[in-house]
Amino acid sequence: MRHEVIEKNGFFMAILIAGLISVGGLVEITPLFFLKSTIPPLEGVRPYTALELEGRDIYLREGCYNCHSQMIRPFRAETERYGPYSLPAESMYDHPYQWGSKRTGPDLARVGGKYPDSWHIQHMEDPRSIVPESVMPRYPWLSRTALDGTNIQTKMRAMVSLGVPYAGADIDGATEAIKGKTELDALIAYLQSLGTAVKRR
Repeated sequence: MRHEVIEKNGFFMAILIAGLISVGGLVEITPLFFLKSTIPPLEGVRPYTALELEGRDIYLREGCYNCHSQMIRPFRAETERYGPYSLPAESMYDHPYQWGSKRTGPDLARVGGKYPDSWHIQHMEDPRSIVPESVMPRYPWLSRTALDGTNIQTKMRAMVSLGVPYAGADIDGATEAIKGKTELDALIAYLQSLGTAVKRR
């Protein structure tokens, strides 16, 4: 009958609920403050190069994430089609993450090294010349547009503030590293980097 006292007094019940949630939250959250990292390390994971970082921005600008995810779930149907399931450490330098859930096109988490650069060039120029049933739009302007690297050092410094371990030499040499490159070169460099840490294992 004691529970009737609680059930009939809404204010008292709200206090008890808040107390229980607070204790549960403390039990779950407090240990995280004593961990150096909640992401298990993965050998081979590295920050994006200057060219790859520019390519990632083009990937975002062109809305590629609207049709492509970058997260292979740990289900047999997914791992047989795309490869090993995604690990948290693979995305540790992604700000913001590109996991996504929309798959009008295939998942790209393991696309790095799967095709040669020439395949990507042709695919971006005319997707249906490679995959006739593709609904992907053409991106012919990328190969004709020079990469604007005026903000690359600023971008890399912003990434450092988010925890990406770029060295001073990486930032100082970034402008030179992307000099003379096209937007397509950058996008392909980014795509060719995806999933390579797991493949190297």
